[in-house]
Amino acid sequence: MFKDAFKKRKYLTVSKIKINDEELQEERPSIPDGLWSKCPMCSSKFYFEDIEANEGLCLNCNFHFRLGAKERISRTFDTFQEFFQDIETTNPINFPEYFDKINNNKNISAINEAVITGIGCIKNMKAAVCVMDSNFMMGSMGTVVGEKIAKTAELSLEHRIPLIIFTASGGARMQEGIFSLMQMAKVSTVLSKLDEEGILFISVLTDPTMGGVTASFAMQADIILSEPGASIGFAGKRVIEKTINETLPPGFQKAEFLKEKGFIDKIVNRKELKDVLYKLLSFHEVS
Repeated sequence: MFKDAFKKRKYLTVSKIKINDEELQEERPSIPDGLWSKCPMCSSKFYFEDIEANEGLCLNCNFHFRLGAKERISRTFDTFQEFFQDIETTNPINFPEYFDKINNNKNISAINEAVITGIGCIKNMKAAVCVMDSNFMMGSMGTVVGEKIAKTAELSLEHRIPLIIFTASGGARMQEGIFSLMQMAKVSTVLSKLDEEGILFISVLTDPTMGGVTASFAMQADIILSEPGASIGFAGKRVIEKTINETLPPGFQKAEFLKEKGFIDKIVNRKELKDVLYKLLSFHEVS
C-alpha cells in the first residue's frame, strides 16, 4: 500500500556529542521513513509519490509494486459498489490470539478482511469483482475470504454479469485449519455453475498468488491474465525440489515462465489492464 505523500519541509534531528566531557548538540537533516522507495528489481530509488503517479511501476525497469485492494479498485474501475463488507471473521478452531492478529491487520491494511468484493464498472461494462489484498495477513484465504468470493460469484450468476477476481495470496490461512481448506471446494462449486451458464470468469493473477488459491479458483477462469513478474505457484521452490529431488529451472514460478508453458493466456502491463478488461468484457457481452 502506498503511503500518503509528505509535505516538503526540513526535517531536523538533534544528536548529542561529547567533546572533552562537554555535551554539544548538533542539528543534522534527517529523511523520514516512508518518503522513498527502492525498487527490488533494479535498486533504483524514487519518491513514493512518483511511483504512485506511475501506476505503482518502477520508473526505471517497470517493476510492478504490489497494490492494496482499494488502490487497485480505484485504478481499474470507474465506479465500484462494495458488497458483503459486514461479514465478520470468526475463530473456528479457537486459535490462540487470532483475534489480536486480525485486529492488528485491520489497522495495518485499513480493510476488514483479505478481500474486497462488489460490483464494478469500466465505462459501460459491469462485472462482479473480488480483489484480494496481500497487506491483510498476506492475502491468506480464511472462511470470510471464501464466503465473500462465493457470494460474489453467486451475484454474478444472479445478475448474469461477468466475474473478475484479482488474486494476491500466500495460500490457506493456517489459523483456521481445515475450515480454510474447505473454501477451495466451496468457491470451485459456485464457479462450476458459472461455467454451466456460460458466464465469463476472468482471473487476474498478481504478486504473489500461491498455495490453495492457485490450486483452486485462481486457475479455473475462462481467461487468465497476469501482471508481469508475478510469483505464481502452489508450494515453495525448496519444498518442491526436496520432494522430487530435482533442481527446478530458474523463474519457473514467475508469470513469464507459466505463460510460456500455457498456464496463462496473457501478461498485461498494469497501465494497459483497464483497457484489456474493457475489451474482454465488451467482446463477451451478453446481448
